[in-house]
Amino acid sequence: MLSDLLPVIVAVIAVCFMVFQIKTNILPVSEGNDRMRTISGNIKEGAMAFISREYKYVVIFVIIVSILIAIFININTMICYILGSLLSMAAGYVGMRISTASNARCTNEAMESGLPSALKVAFAGGSVMGFAVTGFGLLGVGIVYLIFRDPATLMGYSFGASSVALFARVGGGIYTKAADVGADLVGKVEKGIPEDDPRNPAVIADNVGDNVGDVAGMGADLFESYAGAILSAMVLGFSIFGDAGIRFPLVLSSIGILASVLAAFLFLRKKQKSPQSALMMTIYLSGAIVLVASFILSPIFFGNMKAAICIVVGILVGIAIGFLSEVFTSEKFSQVKRIAEESQTGAATNIIAGLSSGMLSTVGPIVLIAIGILISFHTMQMYGIALAAVGMLSITATTV
Repeated sequence: MLSDLLPVIVAVIAVCFMVFQIKTNILPVSEGNDRMRTISGNIKEGAMAFISREYKYVVIFVIIVSILIAIFININTMICYILGSLLSMAAGYVGMRISTASNARCTNEAMESGLPSALKVAFAGGSVMGFAVTGFGLLGVGIVYLIFRDPATLMGYSFGASSVALFARVGGGIYTKAADVGADLVGKVEKGIPEDDPRNPAVIADNVGDNVGDVAGMGADLFESYAGAILSAMVLGFSIFGDAGIRFPLVLSSIGILASVLAAFLFLRKKQKSPQSALMMTIYLSGAIVLVASFILSPIFFGNMKAAICIVVGILVGIAIGFLSEVFTSEKFSQVKRIAEESQTGAATNIIAGLSSGMLSTVGPIVLIAIGILISFHTMQMYGIALAAVGMLSITATTV
């Protein structure tokens, strides 16, 4: 059926669009002067050295776990596990490689052409990570489903993605924070070198950490969440609704990627002046397309609008959490202004204000997620919760 092939076709489209972004909007742009190229090259060299060493240990871990899965479970699950691990590593590698190639180019465009041109390069570089995560993620899910047709076996794919995320997210996160603190202590405090000055080697290490932790690590984490949400919905859907329960999340995730491609294409075609409003418009546009598609597909697959309601809940909760994050991190809102005011009286009041604000920032998302779970469960029980997660992550390529 077309619905079985659609995820693979759309995933290939996402990968092709990712390559188009690289060839058209990133690599042709100048990296700037020799100084900029040198700093960018140092960051790239450090990032690639870290991820190469990290992936060597990940491969050893994957091999050992694969053998155990083959012995205690079955060969099919082992194959899914290996594929999930490899595609997760590929997504992180591609995303970080392009992020290190985009930094100097974005800076040079800001200097020579202004904000709109720099924003275009920055958006293109970031979208590569988004489409790598969703494209590779859906490609693997589509392939293993076409081959094995067993939802239970497919969970090995999610387990493989989780294994890579464990190393990439935790390892990269520890590295970036250690380098950040070291750069501040040695450079700024002891030697009096200004913050983020490239004369301090620890600053280069800090920027390397930003890439391996916040790009490759975050990409692996999102890959696991994205693939895991789809596979969870497929497993629960099959046990309750049969084939319809499997195909609905696959088709909806495919539409989410197509919506993200359209939103990204329109963003790049138009000269943007306000980064925040332009980026939010891509989220609203892609989210609206998925919402419309859910209302069309829900009666086709299930004969009612219950699945659409769960998708709407997931998307709205996701967007609302994003807005709440903005409230606690943007200088436009009172929380950030309050922390800035408290900073005038010293580090102690700054820490107290920041800590309290951070704790308060968790309340809204927790409440929203709880409300989303209750509504989704009341609508379609456990399958509804899984669909809400699919809806929330359906526009991952845009939100990344």
